[in-house]
Amino acid sequence: MKTSAPILFTRPRATSADHDFSQLILPHLDGAYNLARYLTRDPILSEDIVQDAILRAFRAFPQFRGGSPRAWLFAIVRNCSRTAQAGPGSAVALVVHEGALGDEALAQLKEHRDPGPTPEEELLSRTEIGRVRSGIEAIPEPFREAVVLRDLEDLSYAEIAEVTGVPIGTVMSRLSRGRSMLAKELLPARNDDTEQSRSVK
Repeated sequence: MKTSAPILFTRPRATSADHDFSQLILPHLDGAYNLARYLTRDPILSEDIVQDAILRAFRAFPQFRGGSPRAWLFAIVRNCSRTAQAGPGSAVALVVHEGALGDEALAQLKEHRDPGPTPEEELLSRTEIGRVRSGIEAIPEPFREAVVLRDLEDLSYAEIAEVTGVPIGTVMSRLSRGRSMLAKELLPARNDDTEQSRSVK
């Protein structure tokens, strides 16, 4: 059974920066996990990646100059995902040392729900959701990334361009191709379902 590296939290004094970080960044944890999961196709590794990304985001937060906090966090998640997938021995190991996160950020992070599926989500994933997820995961990464960021996370074209570091025109092209690829992944299954229902009749 795979175990994750321990997370050691201490409780330093809260600051106004902690409050800003909690308000701007922590609400996007679910989306960050969703992006990491689709990029890596590994739910356990994705949890480690998001934890690493949150720590990196907190340390870099003084350099945040406004704009979309979600796009800024997702860019960090994307980089952490690539680092974690770089090769053997590159798995994320996270230890939060004293002074790393403030009281409010720690409290929200600890109280944030487990990104794992609920029983209801597990049941749904066996049918339509599971098929759509498999279809998305079958798309090559640049196109999969565009579909996830736009259609699942509802980022604007400009925000996706910020996350991926490519021009908006490239984002639109990747999204169009990604949607076409996803349609091809899903349509054959729908046709099979139609033929089966006709044969039953």
